[in-house]
Amino acid sequence: MSLRSLLEPVYYRILRNSLTHIPNHIAIIQDGNRRYAKELGLKNGYGHRQGANTTETMLDWAREFGIRHITLYAFSTENFKRSEEELAELFALFKDRFLKVLTDERVHKNKIRVRMVGDRSLLPDDLLTCIENAEEATKEYSNHFLNVAVAYGGRNEIVHAARRLVQRVKEGGLRPDEITPAMVEANLYGGLGLPPVDLIIRTGNDFRTSNFLPWLANGNESSVYFCAPYWPQFRKIDLLRAIRVFDQRRSSCSKSSCS
Repeated sequence: MSLRSLLEPVYYRILRNSLTHIPNHIAIIQDGNRRYAKELGLKNGYGHRQGANTTETMLDWAREFGIRHITLYAFSTENFKRSEEELAELFALFKDRFLKVLTDERVHKNKIRVRMVGDRSLLPDDLLTCIENAEEATKEYSNHFLNVAVAYGGRNEIVHAARRLVQRVKEGGLRPDEITPAMVEANLYGGLGLPPVDLIIRTGNDFRTSNFLPWLANGNESSVYFCAPYWPQFRKIDLLRAIRVFDQRRSSCSKSSCS
């Protein structure tokens, strides 16, 4: 047994016990699936499947820590530029995981509401049907919320919200001077009413937020945690380290009364 394997449980307990603030809403950019597979000499599909397994495990950790809202950046509007083979693999994987929601005992026992964030018009009908079935099966749940960003782009989302408001103005139901930040927010993300993002996590050693949830994250000045492991390698200790970043910022703000 290595020294690291001996010390890590101790480090985990110390870190867990040091936290006083837990984020209500975390957003995760699950980066590195393809690079993970490439380094192993395997196809992209392997990395995506392993990443999906990490996601399921991570949801258990988050629930254990008391995090109620999680938004996952699963597939951006830019990702449609990938090869037909990879898109087919990804859509098949999404269908499989959304179908799994219907029978997953953890989802129903813990009353996890599953919702999609993104442009539904861009998705194939069979995938959209699976998503809608998962949403329907969990629509009455409110203990935890899992939001999956598929066919999502931050600027695209704001454009759609602007179009909705412009249409109301054209119809005479709204004056331009009546538009408020709260009204814009109500028209974002399909009217899901997502809470502000407290913490953004990005894996894969890439230091960008990729325009993910810009209104809820940047507008809320959320904490950001970048880490080196590819998403399939993400561990419970990595999640704790991310929460520590949020905790330190909240503790600092409490002392200085910052927003």
